Amino acid sequence: MLDSAPAVPHNQIIAVIGHMKEMDQPSEYLRAEVCRMLNLSERKLKSWEKLGLVSPSATFGFSDLIALKTLKRLSDIPPKKIQLALLSLRKSLKDVEQPLSQLKITADGRRIAVHVAGNRMEPISGQLLLDFDDAEIQKLRTFPTEAIRGPLDEVQSEFWFQRGLALEETGAPASDAVLAYRKAIEVNPKAAGALVNLGTLLFRMRKLKEAESYYTRAVDADPSYPLAQFNLGNLYDEQGNSEEARKFYLNATRLNPRYADAYFNLALLCERNNDILQAIGYWQTYLKLDSTSSWARAARKQLDRLKRAVRSK
Repeated sequence: MLDSAPAVPHNQIIAVIGHMKEMDQPSEYLRAEVCRMLNLSERKLKSWEKLGLVSPSATFGFSDLIALKTLKRLSDIPPKKIQLALLSLRKSLKDVEQPLSQLKITADGRRIAVHVAGNRMEPISGQLLLDFDDAEIQKLRTFPTEAIRGPLDEVQSEFWFQRGLALEETGAPASDAVLAYRKAIEVNPKAAGALVNLGTLLFRMRKLKEAESYYTRAVDADPSYPLAQFNLGNLYDEQGNSEEARKFYLNATRLNPRYADAYFNLALLCERNNDILQAIGYWQTYLKLDSTSSWARAARKQLDRLKRAVRSK
């Protein structure tokens, strides 16, 4: 990777490997496979099926795996509380039919916490409880969902964003995740996370113009978001636009001085442009932030090679 030109930006290599893995994922898993993957006993699986928390089946799909992983996280919560929480979430949130696979649900001690749009919901009471005052909550209850903008839009957008993340995590077809992120953006056009993730999926599909559009929108929506700056730098790097790539990599490091990947890519960019001293500086900064990974070993080799080249002149 490091001695060939043009070099592939660091996170793009990881993205391509991840994409290749996605293509190898099966669409259905046998019960025995699921139990082995999740370190789950057949007895526990049957108990969840008996309680109606998951549907009895000989095989399980991607969304089922997500639901089962969520149930494992809630192992300290009484099953009755989980049942009440799921019922409440289905009533409270539009478009949520399978909360265990569609939402991020965690255990907060002996309580259930649902995370959406930076808020936590406590669904046990059967009410949607966000960080609003009584007047805001009453407004949400009084007006039709379609007429409410602002906080509720963020909740719906976050739901679709989390759905897209879950689909990517389980290796579902990329088109499914694309659809989820598009829905998140439709509800909230300034959803920077969804904009970046959609841009990355389009980048992997080699739809570079579309990817650039979504990355740019993410930067505009949240100028303080380092990943948006970094990914836009990668895209320009891929297109051979060194000046723009350098600008956005530097933006990422200004926003997050410990952004190791950005220094890695800056070092590669400087090498390709024969800016050897700058490349040495970026390799040294990278190694201060990451000294043990396989990427660090590669960076150290490059740094040593460049130092020898400078000494030989």
